[in-house]
Amino acid sequence: MALKAYIFHILALTFLFLPIFSSANFSIPAIFNFGDSNSDTGGLAAGIAFPIGQPNGQTYFLKPSGRFCDGRLVIDFLVNALDLSFLNPYLDSIGTPNFQNGCNFATGGSTILPANAASTSPFSFGIQVAQFVRFKTRVLELLVKDKKRQEFIPSQESFRQALYMFDVGQNDLDGAFYSKSEDQVLALIPIILTEFEAGVKKLYNEGARNFWIHNTGPLGCLPRIIAQFGKDSSKLDQFGCVTSHNNAANQFNMQLHDLCTKFRVLPGANVTYVDIFSIKLNLISNYSLYGFKQPLAACCGYGGLPLNFDNRIACGQTKILNGSSVTAIPCNNTAEYVNWDGNHYTEAANEYISSRVLTGNYSDPPFLVNAQYLIESELFDPKTM
Repeated sequence: MALKAYIFHILALTFLFLPIFSSANFSIPAIFNFGDSNSDTGGLAAGIAFPIGQPNGQTYFLKPSGRFCDGRLVIDFLVNALDLSFLNPYLDSIGTPNFQNGCNFATGGSTILPANAASTSPFSFGIQVAQFVRFKTRVLELLVKDKKRQEFIPSQESFRQALYMFDVGQNDLDGAFYSKSEDQVLALIPIILTEFEAGVKKLYNEGARNFWIHNTGPLGCLPRIIAQFGKDSSKLDQFGCVTSHNNAANQFNMQLHDLCTKFRVLPGANVTYVDIFSIKLNLISNYSLYGFKQPLAACCGYGGLPLNFDNRIACGQTKILNGSSVTAIPCNNTAEYVNWDGNHYTEAANEYISSRVLTGNYSDPPFLVNAQYLIESELFDPKTM
């Protein structure tokens, strides 16, 4: 069975039991996504001309696509599972983008807290929410005034029925560790989540009702973090990840889960919390079971194992290091690596992550689906990865 058709079939079955969706008419007309590079489909490249060149995109798109990945992201697999097209970035105006099935406001480097002069992206969560409000206002105007453009924009009803997706917060924790102690980072989490709560409530006031919220992944397992903060082996856990960063991610996630429970008291709100942390950590700790060979090393980097990461040179760059010209090139087989460039996951890892999401076993409320059915499918056959 084709992967797209298979995932759609499973998602349709699982969503029959979710309060977000109607069992009588399974349909999501649009997705509006907010986040950082984990779900950025070209926003940062379009917004500030951030260079995301080759070899990014080589596995699936065969060219750079604005994604920090060799191919597709988790969100790409999820929208395909819903039989929707890839989300166009809000900031990309070239090529007559089609927003009928939704819009992506995520940009790489974005934080929940307002951006500052040192931020990679000026498009923090509050700005992304403001962009959505403007987008919706403009769309509703065009629906009345310009009938010719209706095939490129969402319908008014789509905004109410849409799924509002979130994957943001990692950069807030990441950046804080460069100037704060672990205790200080932990103390910052309630402030971060207060800002997130304000943004979600603003979307709710704009008519959003269906919320799909990813928690943050195991930050301490990224090669860049290990290279910077894991030089002392006593600071690493049994998997080789930086303990302090994963502790902060876990604390963030616990408080985010509590916040999601709080959101459910809003009249008509349907909130699904997705445990991305557990999915990714399971992949890293049991990588060989899923056909991977390198759980922590960057596929595209420089320096060789165990991390193949050097913060002086990014994936695809050529620089003079120690008197010699070197290039951070990709590995021979990206499907053997969990990590792509020291900061982001490979397409193969993203496919695994999205397939785990679709079992429903990592969500609150959980999907009522038999995970064994998925495990026995071709999607989980290590030979096909």
